[in-house]
Amino acid sequence: MQSLRSAGKSRSERGSKEYENATGRQGGSGHGGATGDRARYGVGICCGGADVAINWLDDEGPAQRVADEVRALGRRAILVKADVSRIDQVQAMVSAAQEGLGPIEVLINNAGVFPRVPFLEMTEHNWDQVLDVNLKGSCFCAQYVAKAMIAAGRQGSIVNIASGAALRGSPRGVHYVASKGGVLSLTRAMALELAPYRIRVNAIAPGLTDTAQPRYGSSEVEIAEMARSIPLGRMAQPGEIARAAVFLASENAGFVTGQTLHVNGGSYLA
Repeated sequence: MQSLRSAGKSRSERGSKEYENATGRQGGSGHGGATGDRARYGVGICCGGADVAINWLDDEGPAQRVADEVRALGRRAILVKADVSRIDQVQAMVSAAQEGLGPIEVLINNAGVFPRVPFLEMTEHNWDQVLDVNLKGSCFCAQYVAKAMIAAGRQGSIVNIASGAALRGSPRGVHYVASKGGVLSLTRAMALELAPYRIRVNAIAPGLTDTAQPRYGSSEVEIAEMARSIPLGRMAQPGEIARAAVFLASENAGFVTGQTLHVNGGSYLA
């Protein structure tokens, strides 16, 4: 999912408008899905006074539920179907978000896939699938949103969702780890290039989080054991990752750019 936020009047006059890549701008499923931590981004940004565009790909139902929750909180929400690995669809998605809600202020770049495969069995297709969504998709979603912000004369914030696996590795995840390491480097490079336009770019590297994602490759017993190894003694909850994204997207982080916020319960201390 991706999230985008749009603007119009001053914040005091209008609140703000967000689009979730399933985000406070693009929301959705398929590339990540409108579930778990990804579903919370749009709702969290909405609670900060934003309208939300939610990007989805394979399953509209979860994205629609996020949109319904946003609307129940008194904000606007639209759904935009797009495959973020396709640049033409990314461009169309950003245009649709602007047409539906107005100029973009925030992008939560959280579309991602992680099909587990041992390194010695990994194919070119496995590699391309993950890098196209996780890295290329993040890059060009950010590029088209940044262009839109600059064209509208707006400051803005881009929050890329990376992973703690980028620094620690992950079994059967060479392609995924490479893609998320790329997201960290992309974040720093984009932050430097976009700073003159007052567009901030930061990343979040979540640790083990209580969503469907870790359950694709681990049993509940294994997950419980991993959670006990975390210094704070538990997994992160989806809302905790979302609140970190909302912080980085907000004016409270107005002088923060090029940074990676690790939300992992102290995992790197153990």
